Amino acid sequence: MSTHFASDTDQEIKFSIIIPARNEEKYIGRCLESLAAAASAFPGQVEAIVVLNRCTDQTEAIAKSFGAVTLVNDSKNLSLIRNAGIRAARGEIVATIDADSWVADNMLIEINRLLATGQYIGGGVRTAFERNSLGIAMSALVLVVPLLIKYGMVSVGLFWGYKRDFEAVGGFNEHMLMAEDAEFACRMKKWGKKNGKKYGTVTKSVMTTSCRKFDQGGDWVLVKRPWIVLAYLKGTDRKHADETYYEMEYK
Repeated sequence: MSTHFASDTDQEIKFSIIIPARNEEKYIGRCLESLAAAASAFPGQVEAIVVLNRCTDQTEAIAKSFGAVTLVNDSKNLSLIRNAGIRAARGEIVATIDADSWVADNMLIEINRLLATGQYIGGGVRTAFERNSLGIAMSALVLVVPLLIKYGMVSVGLFWGYKRDFEAVGGFNEHMLMAEDAEFACRMKKWGKKNGKKYGTVTKSVMTTSCRKFDQGGDWVLVKRPWIVLAYLKGTDRKHADETYYEMEYK
């Protein structure tokens, strides 16, 4: 299998892509395949780091078949999991993506282009759901609007930037169990402003994400269960964090 991921430990890595994964055998192949296609613009300069979290399925075997680096972190805390991957990253540029998402072929080209301007500290991406419905749109709205009010105008989904800046802001907040991504983006934006740079959004490429949570809980899930939105805003609610992420079993 030709993957375009760097495998030689002596190679100089430009991009390190961190992928937390807990029993993702149904999804991780599609994620890695899309990243491999995006990596073809930078042959030998992109590594994928899959952080295995309490996996009991074929996630590790699939990741290794694509030439990804694997490491284990069994924390029930996405910040700890992502930070473990960032620490292991050899690339100058770091990106994080969820295992049930995938990117367009030009994603790394666009990230590189924005960083090369010197105007951006990092940022997020334009994101699409794999399918659309009124319920999904309303559920997204009831979550996104309160988070925007709390954390400001930041894009999420896939985070990118120089590793040195991820480290400068202390990585993802390990005291948070939910919405740690929005809180991280808020701190990156402030760090950028301090350094005369903007928090950007990749607009000429797109990341698509699965609708598995809606498939399982229903498209109107967040409209019908507003207490989950409150848990996102709190960020430290173990019960709802486990229910929404860490103990979630997809059918």
